[in-house]
Amino acid sequence: MNNTIKLAVASALLAAASNASAGIMIPAGDWTLDIGGVVNAYYTHSSFSGDTGAASNPLGLGDGNASSSANITTGLLPNYLSVSGKTRQNDLDVAFTISINPGASTKNSGVQTAQQENRQAFLTFGDASWGSIKLGKDLGIYASDAILNDMTLLGVGGGAGSLAGNTTTLGRIGTGFMYADWKSQIAYTSPNWNGFSFTAGLTQGWNATTGSAAGSVASNERAGSQTAYEAKASYAWAGDFAGKVWASAITQKVQGLAVGGDDRATAYDLGATVNVAGFGLTGYYGQGDGIGQTFQLKDGFDAQGNSRDSDQWYVQGTYTLPGVGTKLGVSYGESTLDGNSSDTFNDIQDSMWTVGAYHPLTKHLNLVAEYSQSKREVSSLEAKEKTVSLGAILFF
Repeated sequence: MNNTIKLAVASALLAAASNASAGIMIPAGDWTLDIGGVVNAYYTHSSFSGDTGAASNPLGLGDGNASSSANITTGLLPNYLSVSGKTRQNDLDVAFTISINPGASTKNSGVQTAQQENRQAFLTFGDASWGSIKLGKDLGIYASDAILNDMTLLGVGGGAGSLAGNTTTLGRIGTGFMYADWKSQIAYTSPNWNGFSFTAGLTQGWNATTGSAAGSVASNERAGSQTAYEAKASYAWAGDFAGKVWASAITQKVQGLAVGGDDRATAYDLGATVNVAGFGLTGYYGQGDGIGQTFQLKDGFDAQGNSRDSDQWYVQGTYTLPGVGTKLGVSYGESTLDGNSSDTFNDIQDSMWTVGAYHPLTKHLNLVAEYSQSKREVSSLEAKEKTVSLGAILFF
């Protein structure tokens, strides 16, 4: 199983999946190939309430007073099929990963919509003595640890009510942290020095959207962008009291804003997770200027090209039942986008409670049950979505 998926499994803190071995290993001449992946599906039932004017947003809170919807879809993780290869040549560790992500949900009668993603296509080379270099498309650097430590990574979280037919739901994206996304990049990762390591790189800059808001942020202008600079550092330790602390940051110049000038979108975050005697606790905080709230550089600037401030945070507690391995968890998080003087809102706040149970039926197969309640507050307006999800996720 490729490194990103293995990291995702371990970070989600589900014991059975965390202990899964590598995927299907195939010796092939100078190379060792690793075929791995993820298959998951969930039944979800969502009910909606509140003010219609607050409902239209990236979290998919529906139509405010719409009654309910039921869907069968994938969770936060898409279905995955990944092929990796590694070899040692000229004193270098050389490797590659290519993945495809087929959708498993459709809402069209008689027409199978082509829901297909290609999230990874990268190569690496390096050595344990000096680190490694990555070139290609992979998970972004900024805010990556936030999503990899989110317990809804192996479940559904938010967005189930409106994202059926998509390849994924949202998990806690936009209700506690910003999406790291999948980015073309050139990055350097240091060796592991007794638990400490860092990554720094250039990533493909996103186009920034600017706009005004009336109940929700509506983008109406697109600005050109420059290469982004991203970095993260972490320290992890093992033992009876194990854990990890991390920090990351991003900055990107944005050109051609509405006022004809340039500006810079920036953000940073801090996080920590600890595990002792079956208990796990995770805390996270991020803050940005011009970066947006849910997706990077979306709605980070107003119609006049002035940057909007944002922040996001979540806390999460889990406990693994002795003997059976079932992990129980509860988490809460918020993401806030501040309005400027020209906006028609004071701030937009998205929040979500999630409680979940994750049971290892086998070493590779987990049964998942979650309940999530999402809420969007736009000045005096409010909309809610309540979602129950039941399903399973398989790693191989």
